[in-house]
Amino acid sequence: MPFVSRTSTKESTRPTQKKGLSFAQKQRLAKRKAIEKKAPKYKVKLGDLTVFTQQLASMLDAGLPLVNSLEALEEQVENPYFQVIVGNIRNDIAGGSSLSAAAKKYPRAFNNLFVSMVAAGEASGSLSEILLKVASYFEASLKLQKRVKSAMTYPIAVISLSIILVNVLLIFVVPVFGEMFDDFGAELPKPTQILVGTSDWLKANIVFLVVGFGFFFWAVKKFFATPRGRTVRDQMYHRLPIIGPLRQKISISRFCRTFSILTRSGVPILQNLEITGAASDNTFIENATKSIGKHVSQGGQISDVVANTPYFPSMVKHMARAGEKTGNVDGMLNKVSDFYDEEIDATVSGLTSLIEPMLIVFLGVFVGTIVVAMFLPIFQLSDVAGGP
Repeated sequence: MPFVSRTSTKESTRPTQKKGLSFAQKQRLAKRKAIEKKAPKYKVKLGDLTVFTQQLASMLDAGLPLVNSLEALEEQVENPYFQVIVGNIRNDIAGGSSLSAAAKKYPRAFNNLFVSMVAAGEASGSLSEILLKVASYFEASLKLQKRVKSAMTYPIAVISLSIILVNVLLIFVVPVFGEMFDDFGAELPKPTQILVGTSDWLKANIVFLVVGFGFFFWAVKKFFATPRGRTVRDQMYHRLPIIGPLRQKISISRFCRTFSILTRSGVPILQNLEITGAASDNTFIENATKSIGKHVSQGGQISDVVANTPYFPSMVKHMARAGEKTGNVDGMLNKVSDFYDEEIDATVSGLTSLIEPMLIVFLGVFVGTIVVAMFLPIFQLSDVAGGP
């Protein structure tokens, strides 16, 4: 009786199994392969990363091994791309890699702050504690992000609806009135002439306008992605009356909180400053952290550079100096971050209260002007039609 190995049996049955797959199974298999291919370049949302970090920290704190924790999280993660990433990290760790080394392979999923703090946690043997700090940091950043987005949602929605409404009036409604006015055979009032002329021009050039605006925004986005463009963007924002100070407070809060949590986690000062600058997404802060790093490497103090950087408010300068004297820079900067978070809340709330009535008045006046210009010839019907 001939001997048939288990391996040869599997190999001989594999083509048959593949041929026996249903169309739906083949589709799922192809979709899975496509996801696995795109996963390394997938950018994980901050909300998903926050939940993942919180759950991983809780599992490790409860005494569950890292591989088992990641295996459980792989099943819980709903995003298919992030699920693949978590599975790959689990396999790397099972093969002998560290969490920081495995996460570093996916820079779009796990930023430098996460990787550096995990590495510090692994070196100190307090990974679960460090992950809890990371989760707390991400949660604070997410809350700040949501606050600003929620404040901007209403104005953006109203402005978008206004643009759509005005275009509908000018492209579809005004031409109907224009044809009706042509039958009158008399000169129309000046506001109506301007309105009809604008409507005709917009109707004839709408495609070019849409393409032109689309190209303009694409070009601006590309330019702002360059180092020179980011500098121009930040300088432009900084000069704006209300947006500039608000953005400065957000950047200062992020700088202080990031520096504080990295210092408490034991990340070396120069690496700390490099990560803090990159996390700020602000060229003023990035340039300041580079100057601070250079000054500190030569034996100087952080407060020396902060005091000579106009972008930092006086409160940050005084708190940094006080922190250096007491040996508690991270604690002082964390208090600064909390203070500016409250300031951001107050500014955003005030801004929302101010913008809402202004938008309503603007929309009413703008649409009202169009409506009056359309009906003005009807109000003057006797003169337009040539009199009695």
